[in-house]
Amino acid sequence: MKIKGISLHRKRSLLGFVFIAPWLIGFLFLYLTPLIQSLRFSFTKLAIQPDGYDLISVGWNNFYNALFVDLNFNRVLVDSIVEMVYSVPMILFFSLFSATLLNQKFRGRSLTRAIFFLPVILASNAIESAERSGLINLIGTGAYLDEMQTSTSSFNVMSMVYMLLDVGIPASFADYIVTAILSIYSIITSSGVQILIFLAALQSVPSSMYEVAKMEGATAYESFWKITFPMVSPLILTNIIYTVIDSFSGSRITTLIYDTAFTTQNFGLSAAMSWIYSLVVCVFLAVIGLVLAKRIHYN
Repeated sequence: MKIKGISLHRKRSLLGFVFIAPWLIGFLFLYLTPLIQSLRFSFTKLAIQPDGYDLISVGWNNFYNALFVDLNFNRVLVDSIVEMVYSVPMILFFSLFSATLLNQKFRGRSLTRAIFFLPVILASNAIESAERSGLINLIGTGAYLDEMQTSTSSFNVMSMVYMLLDVGIPASFADYIVTAILSIYSIITSSGVQILIFLAALQSVPSSMYEVAKMEGATAYESFWKITFPMVSPLILTNIIYTVIDSFSGSRITTLIYDTAFTTQNFGLSAAMSWIYSLVVCVFLAVIGLVLAKRIHYN
């Protein structure tokens, strides 16, 4: 009796499971237990005892206190959301623009790509830990960056706004451009991974498409919007999701949650804040996925 082989669809499904296996194993053995423990803490009050701690059930009080009693949580959460809405388009535009430039052929291309990714390494926890342990000294670098930020803020912002308004740009968009210029350092620091993802997407676009477009008389502008942008659109969604999560993970809301747990020792309230913040992030990602999923081109 002849046994039928595994279909191509089945092989791809199995390959997908193999691909996510490291994350799945790490989630089951490292993250699942703390996740359940955090959910337990959010419905209880942790009381320290000589031999450990006791969990006293308080129902939904922690969530009520976070949303309606705490003076800072709602304000910081809203500020973090507004900051995310402002920063994500800036980071994506800069990442795609930089990746398009870095995809061109020129001398020193590898070195230039490494320089663009260097801020990500400098901003990593590994560098911070090495500095705290005395292995490296970035005091001079920090002073230099502070000087750069001070000189940037010394620009006459009003003159820049008036110049943009004079050329017919709407006031709201002019304000957004000025905000992006003043935040250029944080945008560059947050764009390294996105640039790499866009660069990989650009390198996967078949060169034959551009050759055919050139033979048909298409300009570089038309080639970008008719070929490049649709082909990299799946990874635009990936970068949006990554940037949204990354912007929330380093925002003031995470600092507030951490201080609530380890400074005021209110672990139940901190856990409730964490779950509210996580649900907000999930809602944002679900909305973004639903809005963009139908606009993504899959070759």
